[in-house]
Amino acid sequence: MDSTTHSAPLRQRMLEDMRMRKLAAYLKRSPDTATVEDLRNFQLHLVDTGTSPVTLNATLTGLKFFFDITLGRIELMAKMQPVKLPRTLPVVLSTEEVSRLLAAARNIKHQAALSVAYGAGLRASEVIHLKVTDVDSQRMTLRVEQGKGAKDRYAMLSPVLLQRLRNWWRVGHAQGKMLPGGWLFPGMAPMDPLTIRQLNRAVHAAAEAAGTWH
Repeated sequence: MDSTTHSAPLRQRMLEDMRMRKLAAYLKRSPDTATVEDLRNFQLHLVDTGTSPVTLNATLTGLKFFFDITLGRIELMAKMQPVKLPRTLPVVLSTEEVSRLLAAARNIKHQAALSVAYGAGLRASEVIHLKVTDVDSQRMTLRVEQGKGAKDRYAMLSPVLLQRLRNWWRVGHAQGKMLPGGWLFPGMAPMDPLTIRQLNRAVHAAAEAAGTWH
């Protein structure tokens, strides 16, 4: 029998057991004897001890399964509500800040990649998967394969952005990094694309150099 068949159920059972042990340790008695107030106080205890919202909500899910499915007493969870996770707002840079960011990029490849991200509105995952053949200088577009929603789409190219891509192509081609039909932004090896981690590092380094962190 394939051992991986039971890996997910076993892991789930382990997590549920850990949550039950936490509740039992708090109550100092068996979890199945808990009352509505016991569970509410346990949730407050988790908050007071600095439990993260993600972990807290995962614990509530496990407890809900135990009291609903295992014991058939879902009413015990009446006063336990999931914690709303904080939404992180994206950092919006001004035109001047974007200009400083691009100028501070360490090399022409990073400058071109960041220019595409900001100028064409592409996600990091979309930028790194662009190929040389995706640039259409006649139509002034970038073909983005399998972008958001797993659908191909087109992003508009400005004359300035196209010129930056041309400058990078000349340098990359002269260095032997740009292969025919290959990645527009290759990584350490020409056969591999730049990784999201590498692109993020380039953004952070440029932002620190340009002083555009908020």
